[in-house]
Amino acid sequence: MVREGFRALSMRKLADAVEYAPATLYLHFENRDEIAQELCARGFKELWSALSPAASIADPVERLRAAAERYVKFGVSHPETYSFIFLEDPKITSAVLRGKPKEGGEQSFRLLAGALEELQAQGRLAQGAEPQRLAEVFWAGLHGLVSLKVTCADFLQTPSEVLSEHMLRTLLGGMLLPDQAQPSIQASSS
Repeated sequence: MVREGFRALSMRKLADAVEYAPATLYLHFENRDEIAQELCARGFKELWSALSPAASIADPVERLRAAAERYVKFGVSHPETYSFIFLEDPKITSAVLRGKPKEGGEQSFRLLAGALEELQAQGRLAQGAEPQRLAEVFWAGLHGLVSLKVTCADFLQTPSEVLSEHMLRTLLGGMLLPDQAQPSIQASSS
């Protein structure tokens, strides 16, 4: 799948790769899409494993910063997994995100949304800010950066860490009240 992509994967190729008879695969999986969903769910768990250390950071701004750094690092260092869970087939990803249990993907999103909800509860978010929508925008920005790095690396010459920091500074600058920003955010935006 890494070499040829998911679209080229067949039950026969998979059976050959794991040295099983094709019929044996059907004892465990109904079809190729079910295998794809399992692989996608495992990819989301890997993403959560990369992000989860950020969940223990007390300050929500620093938590967002750490989550962003870890998200970008995961995507850029695991391009096949990232591409498969986010770029390969939206039907597969949607099925996994709608399914039970919702490990990995939902946990990762809750990390972002939870930090933004805390900022709102602390009175640090700009007036009218909606934590859920901000989390979606935050994720979309990270996803865009990683997607471009993974699919057309020559397009973005700036290192992903630098782009991530600039994006984070811009997003947080728009989300947070000016007098509520952390010193590290204020200093880095000068």
